[in-house]
Amino acid sequence: MSAIDKVTPEEWDKLKFHGEMKGPDVKRESVNSPAHYNKGGVECIEAIEASMTHEAFAGYLKGNVLKYLWRYESKVAPIEDLRKAKWYLERLIKQEM
Repeated sequence: MSAIDKVTPEEWDKLKFHGEMKGPDVKRESVNSPAHYNKGGVECIEAIEASMTHEAFAGYLKGNVLKYLWRYESKVAPIEDLRKAKWYLERLIKQEM
């Protein structure tokens, strides 16, 4: 497992710098904070969470985990979908703590 696979959502937030990620062996990250998911300084995931109940948002996160696990084997770059599933799972764990 590479170091990039061990990074939590909170650690990714600390790595953000003007829409790009910085750090050893880290390129533009399409999993944790793609630029097209941020408008007017608001992350899409935060707007979705604010629009839902706790239970509904947990269901949304769970659904995304399942979606990315379901399709990763059909992808040209399956690791990206596995990382996305991991990201949503980490967010769900944080949500339920």
